[in-house]
Amino acid sequence: MNKNFLLSIIVPVYNEEKNIPELLKRLKPILSKYNYELIFVDDGSTDASPQIIKNLAKKDKRIKLISFQRNFGHQMALTCGYKHAKGDCAITLDADLQDPPEVIDKMIKKWQEGYEVVYGQRLDRQTDSFFKKSTAHLFYKLINFLSDVEIPEHVADFRLLDRKAVNFLNSLPEKARFLRGLVAWPGFKSTIVQYKREKRFAGKTHYSLSKMINFALEGIISFSVKPLRLATYLGFIVAFLGFLGIIYAIVGKFLFPEHWVTGWTALFVGIMFLGGVQLITIGIIGEYIGKIYQQVKGRPFYVIKEKVNV
Repeated sequence: MNKNFLLSIIVPVYNEEKNIPELLKRLKPILSKYNYELIFVDDGSTDASPQIIKNLAKKDKRIKLISFQRNFGHQMALTCGYKHAKGDCAITLDADLQDPPEVIDKMIKKWQEGYEVVYGQRLDRQTDSFFKKSTAHLFYKLINFLSDVEIPEHVADFRLLDRKAVNFLNSLPEKARFLRGLVAWPGFKSTIVQYKREKRFAGKTHYSLSKMINFALEGIISFSVKPLRLATYLGFIVAFLGFLGIIYAIVGKFLFPEHWVTGWTALFVGIMFLGGVQLITIGIIGEYIGKIYQQVKGRPFYVIKEKVNV
């Protein structure tokens, strides 16, 4: 294996003080074989995570820290890591040790075979709850149905990117940073390395149900206009049903007047159905307008508070 290259490891951090020492303990034997830089991006942690990393960085210049002014989100932390990575390839992994660092060697081997993107794919999701497994499966099915670009299932942000792919991501001006889609969109030569997902070493997940829903909406809205098209189709269907209702009312009134009973139930159901469709459609349009509003403001993706060894 050729080792004459610079490897960038990017680790987004948010309140992971108990995981960082163990992560470094497992990373060091692997990274010692390579010329590397280890970039921690602290996403506004409120615990001792930044200080722990700073202490480590004082002893080793290859360990780098970028701290955000506040919490800007996981995708922005990864974006910042890619912006500052200098390596010939970059690997992103979380600090909770659910993505085993031991897979890094396999990823590099695939990269040296000529692949520009190497995804880490979970063999199973036994460490996740039934609800999370079910919703994750539904999410990938839904986004691949709605999107024009297929996103591999059971892959998260544990991946290797070639320098070319990193430069491409860094060149994108869009603020909606759904990186799983952005990595798949240009069609770089890609492959998969499978691994068994481990349990979180310490602490609790930072992804609540509301964050998972928002992340799913972000991915769908960022990578497809099909929701707008579906809203249009739904409008035509409702209009067609309304037209059938008019015909039914006319026929019933004039041909079968003795059986015609006037009432409010049909009217109530019709209004509620039509109102629901209108609200859904307005909501979908609003999501896209919101993305446009965020983009045209031109604010920076994140605000950096501090840099160490960068």
